[in-house]
Amino acid sequence: MIEISDLALLSLLQLANSALPVGAYSYSEGLETLIATGTIDSRHSLERWLAHSVRYGAVRLEAAVMVRALRAAGTGDLEALAYWNAWATATRETEELRQQSWQMGSTLSRLLLALVPEQTGHAETQHAEARLGVLQEMVSACGSPCNFSVAFGIAAAHWQIDEFAAVLGYLHSWASNLIGAGVKLIPLGQTAGQQLLLNSHPTLINAAREILSLDDESLSCTGWGLSLASMNHETLYARLFRS
Repeated sequence: MIEISDLALLSLLQLANSALPVGAYSYSEGLETLIATGTIDSRHSLERWLAHSVRYGAVRLEAAVMVRALRAAGTGDLEALAYWNAWATATRETEELRQQSWQMGSTLSRLLLALVPEQTGHAETQHAEARLGVLQEMVSACGSPCNFSVAFGIAAAHWQIDEFAAVLGYLHSWASNLIGAGVKLIPLGQTAGQQLLLNSHPTLINAAREILSLDDESLSCTGWGLSLASMNHETLYARLFRS
């Protein structure tokens, strides 16, 4: 069972919401290539791809890095934040995937700083300024640009979101975005997309549990299908997405 406060739950819902203006909607993470070539052509083939990705692919690594960024931000370990941001950059195998992570991460970092509430009283203003200073220090420690997984972890720590809940939110946000891309590209009906998302819940829960149990030496993925799809994306005759 997840124990999470009302405020943290609402913060997680905002952070994982598809309406969060970080530009996720403009990326398909190789799906556009896979659908154009016929590798994915139905709800069932998309469901298999997503399940395989969350169990063995790059998003598993991203979520693991997010957890480490959350822990580092929670303890004020700026050196660890810088390390995992550099590590996350090194694991991006194509320019498109790297640019996606950097663009979304940098946008989320700026948004997070802008969301520190303005207060009216003197004590409240001092508190807000202190929180803003801590956030700025953590974002600066990552260097520029900041990867999305690291920025998400900083946000989760800032809003005191439980680790397991944060991983679930990260994975659910990822799955929602790619299912949305599949709905447009295959195409699928909106109801079929929601059924696919609902069916993915057990897979996401099991993946979140495994991700939290991984030690640093166990971080790996078998995502060459994603890498090849990403590399071939620029050769498509027409493109709706940036990756």
